[in-house]
Amino acid sequence: MAIPFPNISPEIFSFDIGSMHFAVRWYAMGYIVGIALGWLIIRMAIKRPKIWAGERPGMTLEQLESLVTWMVVGIIVGGRLGFVLFYQPAYYLQNPLDIPKVWQGGMSFHGGFLGVVLGVILFARRHGLVLGTTADLLAIATPPALGLVRIANFINAELWGRPTDAPWGVIFPGEAAQACATATTPCARHPSQLYEAGLEGIVLGALLLTLAFGYHWLKRPWMLTGVFLAGYGISRFVVEFFRQADPQFITPDNPLGHVIRLGAEAGVTMGQLLSTPMIVVGLVLVIWASRRRVRDPGAEAA
Repeated sequence: MAIPFPNISPEIFSFDIGSMHFAVRWYAMGYIVGIALGWLIIRMAIKRPKIWAGERPGMTLEQLESLVTWMVVGIIVGGRLGFVLFYQPAYYLQNPLDIPKVWQGGMSFHGGFLGVVLGVILFARRHGLVLGTTADLLAIATPPALGLVRIANFINAELWGRPTDAPWGVIFPGEAAQACATATTPCARHPSQLYEAGLEGIVLGALLLTLAFGYHWLKRPWMLTGVFLAGYGISRFVVEFFRQADPQFITPDNPLGHVIRLGAEAGVTMGQLLSTPMIVVGLVLVIWASRRRVRDPGAEAA
């Protein structure tokens, strides 16, 4: 048993002007809507003084508008450079002019995350904000974009999972179906994109919002950032057991694409390798921040 891939076009709509083709894709819309939802979540937090230490929000609504610009730049630049450096350095070393061609695909979450980290540090220092509080606001705002982009990955039939005989396996089109097809049946694979959307978008997002608005964890800078880092890292680490490795890591003697091999069938993927430091740092932040005395945000500098 398997589920046929739904016939959904990667393009929401498109049009031609002369010989040029323009399209609005689900992938881009995932980022746009995700950023808009993140902006709305931060705005809601700023307008609720009771969830803040000393009832003083971590930033103003005017500063929020500027923060969005910094984050968009950090996501695009960091995500692209992360993909270039982590996944295909040899190709882009030979074809450096292809690096800016974001429209051809190729973004790394871990690279985008590092871009956002740098953006947060620069933004907080520029505006004299508490760095930990600014990071916490971004932590609660990020899961919607993660979930929507993973759904877009599913629509694009990319980043699919490993072969499976589970009844919810999906028969993706093209190479995904042919790569392990038998003489009579195509290949069904884990819809790992939807696993990630559920864990990183819905579960992690619900947890962070509950802690922020229900338990007022914004009063302790860095705690929500720690939860986000550990939560994302654990989610990604788990999903990597079901996700097909990137093709550049797969060889005839290493079909599962492990970058660290621990045996014939066991090992660590690039996604797990990059997620492990996030888990460790996240847990350390939660423990450290929970032991700090709650302070008025006006008394702490970025």
